[in-house]
Amino acid sequence: MLQDETALFEHPGAHHKALLRQAHALHNAQVIDRNDLSDLLEQADGALAYAVESLLDLDSGE
Repeated sequence: MLQDETALFEHPGAHHKALLRQAHALHNAQVIDRNDLSDLLEQADGALAYAVESLLDLDSGE
C-alpha cells in the first residue's frame, strides 16, 4: 500500500488511515513486533506528508 501513489494522491487522509489500520492489525496478529510497527507508522506519516506537500505544490503552480 505504501507504493500505491494513485490512492495516496486521490485520498491522502483515507490512505493514511488504511496504512495505520494495516500496521496495527499486523502488530495485533503478532506478525510484526513493536519496532516494526513504529517503522510502519513512520512510513505512513511520511507518505501523508509527501502527498500533502506535493498537492500543495501543484495548487501553487510549482
